[in-house]
Amino acid sequence: MVSYALTIFVSAFLLFLLQPIIAKQILPWFGGSAAVWSTCLVFFQLALLAGYFYSDWITRKLSTRKQIVLHLALIACALLLLPIIPDSSWKPLGNEEPALRILLLLGATIGLPYFLLSTTSPLVQAWFAREHPGRSPYRLFALSNLASMIALLGYPFLFEPTLTTRRQAFLWSIGFAVFAALVAWLAWSAWRRDTDATESADVDTGANLPPSGREQMIWIALAALGSMLLLGVTNHLTQNISSIPLLWVVPLALYLLTFILAFDRAGWYRRAINIPLAAIALLAMAYLIADSELHFRLFLQISVFSVGLFFACLYCHGELSARKPAPKYLTRFYLMISVGGAIGSLLVGVAAPLLLPAYYELAFTLFLLAALALALYWPALRWWWRAFGVAVSATVFGAAIFSVIDFRQDVVVMTRNFYGTLRVKQYGPPGAEFRRRALVNGSILHGDQYMDPPYNRSATTYYKPKSGIGLALDLKKNMLTRARRVGVIGLGAGTIATYGNLVDVFRFYDINSAVVEIANRDFSYLRDSGATIEIALGDARLSMEREEPQRFDVLAIDAFSSDSIPVHLITLEALTVYEKHMAEGGIIAFHVSNRYLDLKPVVMQMAEKRGLHMAWIRDSYEDGSTSSDWLLLCRDRRLLLKPEIASATTPVLPELESRLWTDDFNNLWQILRKTTD
Repeated sequence: MVSYALTIFVSAFLLFLLQPIIAKQILPWFGGSAAVWSTCLVFFQLALLAGYFYSDWITRKLSTRKQIVLHLALIACALLLLPIIPDSSWKPLGNEEPALRILLLLGATIGLPYFLLSTTSPLVQAWFAREHPGRSPYRLFALSNLASMIALLGYPFLFEPTLTTRRQAFLWSIGFAVFAALVAWLAWSAWRRDTDATESADVDTGANLPPSGREQMIWIALAALGSMLLLGVTNHLTQNISSIPLLWVVPLALYLLTFILAFDRAGWYRRAINIPLAAIALLAMAYLIADSELHFRLFLQISVFSVGLFFACLYCHGELSARKPAPKYLTRFYLMISVGGAIGSLLVGVAAPLLLPAYYELAFTLFLLAALALALYWPALRWWWRAFGVAVSATVFGAAIFSVIDFRQDVVVMTRNFYGTLRVKQYGPPGAEFRRRALVNGSILHGDQYMDPPYNRSATTYYKPKSGIGLALDLKKNMLTRARRVGVIGLGAGTIATYGNLVDVFRFYDINSAVVEIANRDFSYLRDSGATIEIALGDARLSMEREEPQRFDVLAIDAFSSDSIPVHLITLEALTVYEKHMAEGGIIAFHVSNRYLDLKPVVMQMAEKRGLHMAWIRDSYEDGSTSSDWLLLCRDRRLLLKPEIASATTPVLPELESRLWTDDFNNLWQILRKTTD
């Protein structure tokens, strides 16, 4: 039993540890978007499906010895692909479909090792059931989910803060070699015993009948809804509610915990208790989705959705455990679970961004789960329980419809793609004074403009004249006798363009084509600017690495306001790229306004390493208007001693515990704010 348990534990641990390791390696290539992680989850679910299909097929079609030969041959091939470091030839040029390229990249880099790890749990459980008839293998499934949760929690709090990305990849590869040795040992034991003639007894249901088609469809539906709830709640919390780093860990940990409890022992899931709790959870989550006034009650949102996800997923996975077949059919059972998981991840991770204009999938997932639960038990329910189930389903559906209507309030333009949901919100009726428009991505403001003269030429939000970027641009305007060249990473509504004068050149870098379209069509900063406007579509760093030196007088890096910050834009190597494009006496301006991350120590250490001087410009307002934090870097210290800069500078205290960020090491945990402003 120990050898089986150890093999499954190691495989599940490596399976989940591989996910953040590879995602972090490719994240910089695709703009650091949170959608990269969602796309990776789609790949992982599809690979898991392939692994479970393989396990089901070989246990039904091949003898134990043939299974062993085939499986060990595939593991030997996977060992030849180590270490798991993606080739730089996969870096995008900027005009590719990112989701498809990510899926192809993952398949070529980690496809076979991940596939083989995913086969381990069902295949080894099948070997165990044959070798030990009369003993249930399903607790091994709970053990695999425990290992997955340990890997999930261990990565951000143990591995990422202490190991570079390359070292993580090499150590994982050593772990895979250990896993291969464990599988070989189990295979040798099974070979010697040659247990093909032994049939496992059904210790769970007392029957050896194959599962019906209806039962398999129920398995798929329950697994799919659990997967959709996981991704839906994660997207809702991180995109619509608050951009808190590492918040995605909470839903995934709770999701795995419900699998552990459901399959560990029968006592953890009791229908009479858990179904009413799941119904209450659905109602509570639906209410919070519908009531937009509660969207900024951070503690309430995280608490309700975490508890709600737990009880809803415990229902899904508890029902799966209660309906599990005889061990003889366990590979088919796991195959159907993986089919459901893949369907759920595809619907939320791929179909929803293409078909839905916003994050509506969670609200309708809640309704589908309520409807499925009602349909499963309808024949056996008394009339009052039927009435209660109908009321719950109708309430959740009504809340879903209301949330769609409310989300569109004041919205004149809404679009969604790989990089998220963009909304242009308009405040004030035609003819009203101080009418304005705002560009919002999830819960993050990316620009604001008054619609009518003379205010429509005013720089607003983080870019006011007293902000760091405003002071830097004005300083260069007063000092130079020639036209300015200005680079901006992050277009937003195009607010910085309002500082452009005739013969100036403002070059904007942005990865999202929808942002470019909205800035040109729905805001007038770009077309009203006196400067020549250039736009480079694609990841800014990759574009700048390929370009000839641009000789910028000012370069603004404005991409760090949300949780999924593009880390590759704030490393030592990135700063070296920026310096290549600077004119003599140029100023690099980092916009580091962030409610949850303190990026000042990161930039300070990079500046010291490169021999640059830094000034922190904090532009704050007591009237409640938008404040900003900018860090100005330059090689000539005299620029920062100019009266207009020096008078606005706030001292920055050194952080002794911080570690220099490079492409090979960076960690959000070390810069989380202990309090929020």
